[in-house]
Amino acid sequence: MSDLVLIRHGQSVWNLENLFTGWVDVGLSEQGEDEAKKAGAMLRGRRFDVVFTSMLKRAVDTADMILAEMGHPPVETIRAWEINERYYGRLTGMNKDGARREFGEDQVHVWRRSYDVCPPGGESLADTAARSIPYFQERILPRVQAGEDVLVSAHGNSLRSIVMEIDGLSRDEVVRLELATGDPRIYTWDDAAGRLVRAAEPE
Repeated sequence: MSDLVLIRHGQSVWNLENLFTGWVDVGLSEQGEDEAKKAGAMLRGRRFDVVFTSMLKRAVDTADMILAEMGHPPVETIRAWEINERYYGRLTGMNKDGARREFGEDQVHVWRRSYDVCPPGGESLADTAARSIPYFQERILPRVQAGEDVLVSAHGNSLRSIVMEIDGLSRDEVVRLELATGDPRIYTWDDAAGRLVRAAEPE
């Protein structure tokens, strides 16, 4: 039996400032660092065979802080752009309230919460899924199926895409899915069923 642990990075400094971040490489806020350490404490006692992160500092630092808090020995770590956050195009760096004033509340809501509508010059959730799901299927899932315990530290939209694949969510269901920062989501590989099954959350 092997486990897959998905975690959205801790709060970033741009999350704190309510800015569209996307691929901008910002660090964690003080709260985000605390969230990563708390996740590490929740996961203490586990051992991971491999860690996957995006290319972005906030996801990398979250994984590093989790492992440090766990007292985990050095482990294979793989960074992949395919599980980077959604790219927000023209919205990148904008304050979300400012974007609502410029483009209208309804339009910004559509850009943020629809499945396949892109902001100007950016990606939709469908675009993010088109890169993150194949990477999950080809690189991450086979490691779990081989009996390895895997940690994935990534982002709200890349992880929503992966959860959509694992849990068989519809487009309407995935756009309503919220993943809190720094909150581990754990799955166990069920050999009999041949699939990942959501596990009880750690205390």
